[in-house]
Amino acid sequence: MTGVPLNIDWQQILLHLLNFAILFFVLYLLLYKPVKKFMDKRKAGYVEMEEKTKSNLEASEQKKAEYEAKLQEAHQEAEDIRRHALEEASAHAKERLDQAQAEAGQIIAKAQQQAEDERNRIVAETGEEIERLAKDAAKRAIFESTSDAFDSFLDAAEGKNNE
Repeated sequence: MTGVPLNIDWQQILLHLLNFAILFFVLYLLLYKPVKKFMDKRKAGYVEMEEKTKSNLEASEQKKAEYEAKLQEAHQEAEDIRRHALEEASAHAKERLDQAQAEAGQIIAKAQQQAEDERNRIVAETGEEIERLAKDAAKRAIFESTSDAFDSFLDAAEGKNNE
């Protein structure tokens, strides 16, 4: 005990250091390496997911831009179709209006012709009726005047005979 102050045993310290080194080495092999490998793999997985997410985001933004362009194209095409349909409808309506006006003109002309024909028929019938009435009146006038003359003659003849 003369050379060892404070009860320090260097052999014990060296054995503890050796045990600590062995423990450190075993723990390094059994725990640190697999945990580090697991953590690195996990980190790589997250990096890969982030890259996939970025690439998916870029792809989706590109698809969104394409979709918006196609949507704009579709809106323009729909507007063109609507405008074209409106023009066709307007042209068709104008054509139908022209046809209706032509038919109306034909109907009016036909009605005027019918009215003229009816007027001419009525005038002709009226003329025939007037002619018949005039003949009847003339016959009556002749007959009445003849009858009056004959009656006068008979009265006169009777009167001469009676005297």
